[in-house]
Amino acid sequence: MQTVDTHQHFWNLDEVAYPWLVPAYGPIFRNFDANELEPQLMASGVDKTVIVQAMDSYADTDSMLAIAEAYEWVAGVVGWVPIHDPEETAKKLDEYGQNPYFKGMRHLIHEETNPDWVVQKQVIEGLQILADRGFTFDVVAVFPNHLKHVPALADKVPNLKMVIDHLAKPPLSDEDRAVWREQLATAAESPNVYAKVSGLNTVTPDFENWTYEDIKPLVDYAIEQFGVDRLMFGSDWPVAVLAGDYAKVLDETKKCLAGLSSGEQEAILGGTGNAFYGLGL
Repeated sequence: MQTVDTHQHFWNLDEVAYPWLVPAYGPIFRNFDANELEPQLMASGVDKTVIVQAMDSYADTDSMLAIAEAYEWVAGVVGWVPIHDPEETAKKLDEYGQNPYFKGMRHLIHEETNPDWVVQKQVIEGLQILADRGFTFDVVAVFPNHLKHVPALADKVPNLKMVIDHLAKPPLSDEDRAVWREQLATAAESPNVYAKVSGLNTVTPDFENWTYEDIKPLVDYAIEQFGVDRLMFGSDWPVAVLAGDYAKVLDETKKCLAGLSSGEQEAILGGTGNAFYGLGL
């Protein structure tokens, strides 16, 4: 089995603009490149990765595609096209679609001032073009504003394969978590909706001392709703360094999966991501 990290980022602040990334983010307010990640992948036994966009720009997408060409352990790229502009979306997909590393796209929905941005008519039209071309959509469904829209997207664009990043960042309070559980279950009812077991270390109450016990209830619930064939592992590196490091995220995630069969573990740690993104591994 090959272990696939389906969610990691790179950014070079000297080459590409990332307006959301400000000094207040502390340890991640700097450049992160492939040479820094590579030894961590090797040490952790991760075979392949999928680079995910960190900015709604062609510059970020072009940078990721260049890295994919240069490093054999990159299996795919989740880039960006302006899905709110269907005509431009079709044009750019004609271009990016010729690159074998381009597997799908994401938009920083949570950075939009309009919480209903993703269900606008023109965005739905853009997503339909994406689906018809066979590309996937990563949903930054940050609770509580966006997860609730996933069922509507699944209904309006039924042939769109979507994956909910970071299980939609489950909230900490019991009251909010009950609503999150309900919304995640509703989203999981669509067979074309998947989810990433990623980014959970940064939704724990103690960034320094969290363990698998803090995230296992979230992982267990996701398995209950989606099954292992619609769940995939992601490190969310380098955002992950806000609460640990690459090795800890992978090791603690594996502890959450320890009660599963080897085949079920293999699905979450590689098989599902390979199938969803069409990595051909």
